[in-house]
Amino acid sequence: MSKGERIAKIMARAGLCSRRDAERWIEDGRVSVDGNILETPAFCVTAGMSILVDGKPLPMPEETQLWLYYKPPGLVTSHRDEKGRPTIFDFLPKDLPRVVSVGRLDLNSEGLLLLTNDGELSRYLELPSTGWVREYRVRVHGQIDPKRLVQLEKGVTIEEIHYGSVKATLDRQQGGNAWLTVSLAEGKNREIRRIFDWLGWPVNRLIRVAYGSCELGSLEPGEVKRVNMKDLFKD
Repeated sequence: MSKGERIAKIMARAGLCSRRDAERWIEDGRVSVDGNILETPAFCVTAGMSILVDGKPLPMPEETQLWLYYKPPGLVTSHRDEKGRPTIFDFLPKDLPRVVSVGRLDLNSEGLLLLTNDGELSRYLELPSTGWVREYRVRVHGQIDPKRLVQLEKGVTIEEIHYGSVKATLDRQQGGNAWLTVSLAEGKNREIRRIFDWLGWPVNRLIRVAYGSCELGSLEPGEVKRVNMKDLFKD
């Protein structure tokens, strides 16, 4: 750290929060360096500086770890919710260290969510450039036209928001509902729900089954499983 590193990056690496959350905490006046409250996240720290968050020393970075978690529907993927709704962090095992999520699943979605004690790893795995494909099992209401699914591979623009290539295949039609397998590499906020609403096939169940090389497998709702880091980036 001879030239210094951004304070938000140091906080994320310590597993205290994500880099984005760190920037918000700094703007809220919760972080001080050498006794001075920071006013901007554009601040670099070097070895030997005293960093306090909410008046407490920044914890030393632990060994980077990653867990698979089956997020049940009805939980918010956030440490705090302004509406007072239950969050995933209210129900995680008590012996789990402080973790941040890799991306999010919305309130009514379920399935695989990655958790890590390293905010920098979280940020890396979220980046589209990392190339990790997210795969979902999606149940929609309506009669599916496979030709319209093929068109999604070129990407679509909805209400001035462009969504990149989405691969969707019809697994089976069951009366008024259909099950699809959907894969994408970007994952904007509520992307799948917005795309299928736009197509006229509203989503009534959404389960993430894979994130890159990590798979939901036989995990049950609420269950957590540690990942062997040696297997994380295997082909």
